[in-house]
Amino acid sequence: MASPARLSVDELTLAYEQRIVVERLALAIPDREFTVIVGPNACGKSTLLRALARILKPKSGSVVLDGKRLTEIPSKEIARRMGLLPQSPIAPDAITVADLVARGRYPHQGLLRQWSRTDEAVVQNAMAATGVTDLAARSVDELSGGQRQRVWLAMALAQETSILLLDEPTTYLDIAHQIEVLDLCAELHETRGRTIVAVLHDLNHACRYATHLIAMRDGAVVAEGKPGEIVDADLVEAVFGLPCRVIEDPESGTPLVVPAAARTRSRLAAS
Repeated sequence: MASPARLSVDELTLAYEQRIVVERLALAIPDREFTVIVGPNACGKSTLLRALARILKPKSGSVVLDGKRLTEIPSKEIARRMGLLPQSPIAPDAITVADLVARGRYPHQGLLRQWSRTDEAVVQNAMAATGVTDLAARSVDELSGGQRQRVWLAMALAQETSILLLDEPTTYLDIAHQIEVLDLCAELHETRGRTIVAVLHDLNHACRYATHLIAMRDGAVVAEGKPGEIVDADLVEAVFGLPCRVIEDPESGTPLVVPAAARTRSRLAAS
């Protein structure tokens, strides 16, 4: 029998002032999976991730981590269990790569535990895993978008959390850097057993990299499961309103969404 998920939501309602975005949502994040949340703009996917990270307080219901509500767990303890790469993070002015990555060790520091050889080794390993060791002395401000994303991932890795939340980690990156970042996330999941939860805009990227896919629309989960088992033309049209064909990706064997041509979409809309 499968063990209970470490991270879940129960009867969760999320809102910005009086505008409800997610209402009475129940969801369990499977452990040791690369979960990707997809859906149209304003469907609630990033809002859900913000609630999972305790950035957004629920209007009602709860987020549960290891059997306790997030509100019952001290912030520093959460940071030792769960890391977050927010959308478009901003680094302090003139901070170097090594100093930014080292900030990932903050949750492990305290009055009786200061910087140690273990901390130094963890930071070095995180930079090596993300390929930024050679950038250690450079200012983060000088780096390209792809390099900065790898540095932020290194900082999240330095936290040594078993759960990693990523809010649109490929935003503003060109296609080569998007693939670079997603390849790295997949490697972290496969080789280190991390539970990864990411919000992505690109459905084909989600299908290629996710081991578990959650499709949302209007604040509700429409479908979830392995991409190859749930993604078809009917689901894409139900979630995104996009007529399409779904074929097998010749490189990965995962579902590949091919949007219908404009002429075909116009004909379908008129029929």
